[in-house]
Amino acid sequence: MSQEIIMPLERDRQISAQPAQEISMLSTISRLALDPRCDMDKLERLIKLQDRMEAKSALEAFNAAFAEMQCEMSSVEKRTENTHTKKMYADLDDINYAVRPVMAKFGFGVSFKIVNQAAGVSITGILMHKAGHREETTMILPLDTGAGRSAVQSVGSTTTYGKRYVMCALLNITSGDDNDNDGYVEPSDQLVTQAQAKQLQALLEKCSETAKGKFAELYGKPASITKENFDAVLAALTKSANTNKQV
Repeated sequence: MSQEIIMPLERDRQISAQPAQEISMLSTISRLALDPRCDMDKLERLIKLQDRMEAKSALEAFNAAFAEMQCEMSSVEKRTENTHTKKMYADLDDINYAVRPVMAKFGFGVSFKIVNQAAGVSITGILMHKAGHREETTMILPLDTGAGRSAVQSVGSTTTYGKRYVMCALLNITSGDDNDNDGYVEPSDQLVTQAQAKQLQALLEKCSETAKGKFAELYGKPASITKENFDAVLAALTKSANTNKQV
């Protein structure tokens, strides 16, 4: 009596949807695997060839689906106001709300890999397609160390910003213009320069111990002063240093 292998309906559909060349290759590999006289080196080469053919088919399916998805992917409206710059930008929730239904329609999904580094945070976005192919891009950002922001908040703010921009890069979507930097301000744009920090440090060293303690309580260290507060802090330290000199 002949034996039949009953396959689940979904698996049957997947096989029927495969190109004839791939089905033929799978049949050949199956026969060789069951043959005790099979040359294992030949079988391994066939399996590697099959893997390459599947990867090629997955890439072709990814490209075709991505091209179709782009036709339905619209720009995302800027609805969130940055409290520092007073400008509007599209936040991560708005982007997710706009793109997820379109991605799901064409078989795409996105995941992120976050790695803390000495220089900041590395955010890798991975765009996956149901056929098996994936693309990824990575952005490395310095920590968003704004005034009054804790270390945890700095990491959270930087990560959210990175996810937002990595997702837009992967999906080739915009939020109204190509120069959207309103949701995040680079630390180099917020904090004093190295030369300004040295200037403040030199004045701080001339102040009383009480003044130094108060400064540390308010600002931490000179390099943590924001540019917008530089003039006021400079004036205060200058006055304090002169007063201490006269005592």
